[in-house]
Amino acid sequence: MRGSIRENSSGAWRRTLTVGLEGFASGLPLMSISSLLQGWLTSSGIPVGMVGLLGLSELPYTLKLFWAPLMDRWAIPWPDRRRGWMALLQLLIGVALLGFTFLHPGAAPSELLLIGLAAILVAVLSASQDVVLDAYRTDLLPSTERGVGAAAATLGYRGAMLFIGAGGFVIAGKFGWRIAFLTAAVLMLAIAPLTLLAPKLAKIQHPVPNLKEAVIGPAREFLGRTGGRRALQILILVMLYRWPDGLLSMMAVPFLIQSGFAPEVIGTVQGGWGIGAAMLGTAIGGLFFSRLGLNRALWIYGIIGAISNLAYWGLARFGGGFKGLLIAVSVENFCSGMVVSAFLALLMSLCNPRFSAAQYALFSGVYALSRSVLSTPGGLVAGQVGWSTFFALTIAAAVPSLLLLTVIAPWKENLPRGAFDPSRDAT
Repeated sequence: MRGSIRENSSGAWRRTLTVGLEGFASGLPLMSISSLLQGWLTSSGIPVGMVGLLGLSELPYTLKLFWAPLMDRWAIPWPDRRRGWMALLQLLIGVALLGFTFLHPGAAPSELLLIGLAAILVAVLSASQDVVLDAYRTDLLPSTERGVGAAAATLGYRGAMLFIGAGGFVIAGKFGWRIAFLTAAVLMLAIAPLTLLAPKLAKIQHPVPNLKEAVIGPAREFLGRTGGRRALQILILVMLYRWPDGLLSMMAVPFLIQSGFAPEVIGTVQGGWGIGAAMLGTAIGGLFFSRLGLNRALWIYGIIGAISNLAYWGLARFGGGFKGLLIAVSVENFCSGMVVSAFLALLMSLCNPRFSAAQYALFSGVYALSRSVLSTPGGLVAGQVGWSTFFALTIAAAVPSLLLLTVIAPWKENLPRGAFDPSRDAT
């Protein structure tokens, strides 16, 4: 009996460490083609307007839901349907990052074009990797481990942000930008063999038989499982749950600049201290998740996340200087980290393993609307009502999702209504 408990505990730790490592693999290429590449181009004398065009390279992360069904349909069978794709994409990303070491930003316009194309290539490969990583994590983790797993994946992702955003620039300062990209490439290539040694997925009983089923099946299965009305409620919940966080993060930097904080101070506090606070919050959220269960975590973390925006309200209303800035950034990022652990567990609970790549991509795409569309008018609202009132309104933005939780994730139940239940799966 004790041996069985130790084996289960060992398996849980292995799964947790694996999703943490793969979270690092997810964040590394994105930060390489955004933060690191921006630094290289700017230091090479490329006009800021041209550097800004790098934002287009992030489009694949938005559009990935359109090719996600292909990864449900055409699995690479060895070592299993997800890790085959993961290892291949990690090798390709590593080689693509290695390609930057042969490029010269200031040499000629054609060289800039090659750099732009290389960035888009890495983005397409990285977005595709994210599709499979999300599916692997969803398929691998039992429901009791999803909170901890979501926290581990987020910690790994933010660890990559810190490594590239801080360590990459230190390496570039001492040894040059090409060595920084070489380091990123070597790390990515080193993760691929570790992926092949990661925990294996069980064989799926009913693989997707054809492309039509891969495209239509995810939506049909979700609607069949939930019903049209509940499906709509779930999608709205996914879109609105992190809306308070999206509204605040969209306007945080403009507010801080207008409040008189220097850009380098904002960058240091938000990029270093803030990420550290978010990582701590994510870890704490994952730690308590198993005791609370998904539904209660959604309630508690959602309320805490919304109320944490009071820290920015206080900074706007009463000031506080650098000390107030540290407090506001720490509180908001810590609580946001807790929210992320519950939210990712929610997305995983909604996916059928047959279609987890497509369904997770769909849900994450719906969530992205809260940042790309619903949070966009934040600047106009802040300009009309002032910063303190705006931050108070971001707290009120949590009300719609809390009302939906009463229907979708009642406090006394363990799983959201409409979540995938393997014991009832007849497909």
